[in-house]
Amino acid sequence: MKRTLAVAAILLAAGGGSALAHHPFDAEYDWKKPVTVTGTVTRLEWKNPHSMLTVKGKDDTGAESEWMVELGSPASLQRAGWTSKQLHGGEQVTVDGWLAKDGSKRLSGKSVMVSGGREMFAAGAFFDRASQGGARTQGAKATTGTTSTGTKSTTKPKH
Repeated sequence: MKRTLAVAAILLAAGGGSALAHHPFDAEYDWKKPVTVTGTVTRLEWKNPHSMLTVKGKDDTGAESEWMVELGSPASLQRAGWTSKQLHGGEQVTVDGWLAKDGSKRLSGKSVMVSGGREMFAAGAFFDRASQGGARTQGAKATTGTTSTGTKSTTKPKH
């Protein structure tokens, strides 16, 4: 119990407070609807509580649109190796994530593959413990990402 409180205090001090104040993943996104969008970056907004990436591109079905990709907070992205100047307009990317429940062209980002083949962890709300709901994890597949130290981590759903 003391360890849990200590970890919570450290996370709050490190900027985790904004993570607790925003919407949960389950409120806006559907983990049963993964999607891949490939296209061109039009803008990266480096802001709290979520950074936003705008991509003009096509989804898995070939539908072309302008997509809003919700990323993690600037602090989460920096821990994953991002900088505010990471992506530039016109750069080709492939984004994996989950579709918005309301049918809009929004997704919660899982990863962003940049030109050259480097895959970057998007630190989206799906991975935010504060936004995880118990119902979502039933039947979910394990997810693998890269930590800020470059080591692989696997998140396995609880049953």
